[in-house]
Amino acid sequence: MLKILKWVGATLLTALLALLVYVAVLPDQFSVTRSVSVKAPPEKIFPLISDLKNFNLWNPFLKLDPTSKIVYGDKASGVGASYAWDGSGQAGQGRMAITELSAPSQATFKLNFTKPMQAENQVVFALQPKGDTTAVSWTMSGAYPFVNRLFGTLFNMDKMVGGEFEKGLADLKLLAEK
Repeated sequence: MLKILKWVGATLLTALLALLVYVAVLPDQFSVTRSVSVKAPPEKIFPLISDLKNFNLWNPFLKLDPTSKIVYGDKASGVGASYAWDGSGQAGQGRMAITELSAPSQATFKLNFTKPMQAENQVVFALQPKGDTTAVSWTMSGAYPFVNRLFGTLFNMDKMVGGEFEKGLADLKLLAEK
C-alpha cells in the first residue's frame, strides 16, 4: 500500500511540475481579436466607438453586470476621454481612457482592471472600408503574467473574452446599420 501511495504521489508531483514548466514557457503577452463586417461607412461607426457614452450603449462587458456604477471623466469623447466602472458581478472594476484617435479609421484605449485581477491592457478598434461595408476589428492585448497563464490553461481566455467581443460587435453592427 505504501508503494502505491508513493507512486501516486510521485506521479502527481511530476504532473504538477510538467504543468508549471508548460505554463512558464507560454508567451508572456496575449492578444484577442474579433471582427465584423458592418454595412455602414466608417464615419457612421466611428462615433459609436470614440464617444464613450455611445460605446457603452453596446459594450458587452457592462451587460454582464447591469448594476455597474459608471463615472465619466471630464469628457466622454476624444483623446483623454475616460470612464471608470465598479461592478458587483462579472464586470469587476476598472478604468478605460482613449489614448489615440485617427478618425474614422482607428481608436486606441488604455484599459486598466483593478478587480478581480489587476491588469493594464491596450484596446484597438480598427475600421477598414470595403465597398459598401466596413470591416471593424476589436483587439485587446497586454502582458500575460504567470498566474494568468496558469488560469488560462483551465479557462480559454481567447474564447471567453473573444465571445464577449463578438456579442459587442454584433450590437455595434445593429446600431450602425439603423
